[in-house]
Amino acid sequence: MKTTGFPAPINDAQKAFRELCEKGGGPHGGPPRGKVQELLHEAGKSLNEFAYSEVADHLTALSDRNPWHVCFAIGLSWGHLAKLDLTFTEAAVNCLTDWNATDLATARSFHMERGPQVIHDSLSGAYQLFQMVKLPYGLPDDLVTIGRAQERWLTPILSPDRPKYIGSWNATAMFMVALFARPKLAKTMTENTFMLPPGGPIFNGLKLLRKAHVLASDPAGSELDDEAFEPGAIYLNNNLMAGLVPGHAGWSMLDVHSGIYILGTRHPMSNQWIK
Repeated sequence: MKTTGFPAPINDAQKAFRELCEKGGGPHGGPPRGKVQELLHEAGKSLNEFAYSEVADHLTALSDRNPWHVCFAIGLSWGHLAKLDLTFTEAAVNCLTDWNATDLATARSFHMERGPQVIHDSLSGAYQLFQMVKLPYGLPDDLVTIGRAQERWLTPILSPDRPKYIGSWNATAMFMVALFARPKLAKTMTENTFMLPPGGPIFNGLKLLRKAHVLASDPAGSELDDEAFEPGAIYLNNNLMAGLVPGHAGWSMLDVHSGIYILGTRHPMSNQWIK
């Protein structure tokens, strides 16, 4: 199939996907589904190796703190709102535990291209939510309990006075990080037991898969995921991801999610994440 209109590839997985599309052999001239699944699995597995390690390191270093706070802070870094650094994570956790100007200033200093205010607003919104929502004492060891915790977390977010900057990413990323804290459990999630974050790269990756006729429908929502919160779009896009699992053995929703992330990212360093 023609790849006119596809963005120029910036990592090896995107190059390989483009080659598969050009060779065709699948539905409507697109790439074979099995080949795409293999590509996404390998890219996602490579990215996940970094993620499992990062989460373990931060949770170990802050083992005396609320693990949900740690997971939320890591989620901010993975959403490219803050640089991933233990100093940032600790300062953010301190703010979520006991709001204070000193740790907030430290956390804000780790801002990326969107500036320090989004860190401030994200932490402020999360601080409010943690006062309102009771989560399990520790990170759960089963998918159903994580799903129930997410339902409780999302309830006040669905209200008209949703805390500022708790958009689609900040509403869901913490639970993805919690799953990375349980590697054995993560491998058992082969359907959308709870919602994984959409993210700009996820939306872009799903669009590419739709263009290549790998998906039967378009993703919902938009690339922007910071302030907007569209629960319908989150559920629909998670269903699209879950639909990619069948037919390929040995992978999970996290593998699918990370593979699509690599396919859709425009981050210039992304090729280093899959080496």
